Amino acid sequence: MTTRRAALTLVLRTALAGVGVGQFGAVQAEVSREALQPRPALQAVLRTPRLLGQHRLTYWGFEVYDARLWASAPFAAQDWAKQMLVIDLRYLRDFKGADLAQRSIDEMQGQRPLSAAQLQSWSATLQALMPNVRAGEHITGIYSPDKGMQLLHQDRLLGELRDAEFAQRFLGIWLAAESSQRQLRQNLLAGAQP
Repeated sequence: MTTRRAALTLVLRTALAGVGVGQFGAVQAEVSREALQPRPALQAVLRTPRLLGQHRLTYWGFEVYDARLWASAPFAAQDWAKQMLVIDLRYLRDFKGADLAQRSIDEMQGQRPLSAAQLQSWSATLQALMPNVRAGEHITGIYSPDKGMQLLHQDRLLGELRDAEFAQRFLGIWLAAESSQRQLRQNLLAGAQP
């Protein structure tokens, strides 16, 4: 049995050595390129969709979602709030919509305090809009500067929010300098112009 296992190990090592790191990397890169093609909703919004950055959010060791930020070229990080953007979140576990809404409000409040009226109104809006999500599903935010945003679940419109400050604060969860997730922000903006 030991001789057979050693022979199998030798065959596997030889086969893997024949592939080589460069070839394996090329296969991996091809899969990544295919996975990062713009979703249909993006192509309808951005003339020339360009992936600026991506990040997998983990919290206390639990994988939460993969975030991807899309824009049209050129894009300047310091002026993110003045440009058309799409943030796409692919969830890696199931979440209740009410929990997503509350976490969003907490993050928006963390950027700078909300007024009592904003807190009440925006909480009610998010509680009404946020769906329950299952692992593998997408929530997409389409941000239009000075106009507001659209929120989609699985490319289906959940609602259109015509409050520019709400929209900027919502996208600021990921992109504002005050974001609680600095590494996520840095990775999403990695492809921006200096």
